[in-house]
Amino acid sequence: MRQDKTRLYGAAAAIVLVAGLGGFGIAKLTGGDKPAAPVAVEEPEHAPGEADAVEMSPDAIRATGILVQPVSVGGFTGEILAQGTVNASPSGQAILTARAAGAVTRIYKRLGDPVRVGEALAVVESRDAAQIAADRTVAGARAALAQKSLARERRLFEQRVSARQDYEQAQAEAAAANAEARRAQVAAGAANVTADGRGVVVASPISGRVTASSVSLGAFVQPETELFRIADPRLIQVEASVSGADAPRIAPGDRAVVETADGRTIEARVRSITPGLSQETRTATAVLDIPPAGLQPGQSIRARIIPRAAVASTIIVVPDEAIQTVEGRDVVFVRTAKGFQARAVTVGQRGAGRAEIVSGLTAGQAIAARNAFLLKAELGKGEGEEH
Repeated sequence: MRQDKTRLYGAAAAIVLVAGLGGFGIAKLTGGDKPAAPVAVEEPEHAPGEADAVEMSPDAIRATGILVQPVSVGGFTGEILAQGTVNASPSGQAILTARAAGAVTRIYKRLGDPVRVGEALAVVESRDAAQIAADRTVAGARAALAQKSLARERRLFEQRVSARQDYEQAQAEAAAANAEARRAQVAAGAANVTADGRGVVVASPISGRVTASSVSLGAFVQPETELFRIADPRLIQVEASVSGADAPRIAPGDRAVVETADGRTIEARVRSITPGLSQETRTATAVLDIPPAGLQPGQSIRARIIPRAAVASTIIVVPDEAIQTVEGRDVVFVRTAKGFQARAVTVGQRGAGRAEIVSGLTAGQAIAARNAFLLKAELGKGEGEEH
């Protein structure tokens, strides 16, 4: 039995030895000093452009503060930069005064309160108002009496009892009385006399908010005293100072872009430009029509005015922070249906926080103009996860 086991072990050892020698021989025949090359595993390729895309929902874009803006043509040489101020338009601001001298007895509105058209802000009790109301009452009574006299004279004239001269005299007196009644009525309406005739109502001719209030309860005010100032934030305009050299290039209807301190840009149009220069500043004033967009009167802005001659340019200007460097390339993130796409661009001149795009973008495309670095970080994060 022991001999059988010995024979079995010997046979197994011989097989292992032959296998090892065979392997060595094969290796020698195939040049086996070098290890066999590893088999390449093919990885799935990305779809064209997929590696440079960042998916992001509109809610996520708003939450991260990424500002999306369309791009437009116009190089540095064609644009006119000007500093300006947001002001209320002539029909968007009202200064309220008392229409008669007297004491302030009621105050309904305070600084910052909203106001509707015709809404009362205060009441001024005035002897002048009482006189105006009395004149209105007296004039109305005289007009009514003159009408009755005219009706009586008409009947007498038709019955051939009264002379034509008396009838014509009654007609003239009635016309004069009616005119006086209308004058008194208009005067009372202009003064906005209260129903009881004791005072005048200080009411707003426009809707808006109280931006200034200098009235105190019980204070005696004159008709020319300013009590309130009302401004409608929807009716605003931008007044930009333009140098004398640039003023002749600007015309009504030219496109403009208003830039705020927080980086927002708002489309505007040139409504007018002063024909002469200010004696103090030696500049002309360009008035720009602009939508409200959250701007407030008194706010300082910068305006970029693009004259019609500059529109023919093919160079696009974008905010400097919209350009990011990805793998050694200058890219701009273009808005897509699912998020953003990194687009390689050629950058020209830079200055004043903006840069010219010589190629890579077309007018009308929407890009991430602010906080684009967040998209770059998200893009790098996605590449790291793939590796």
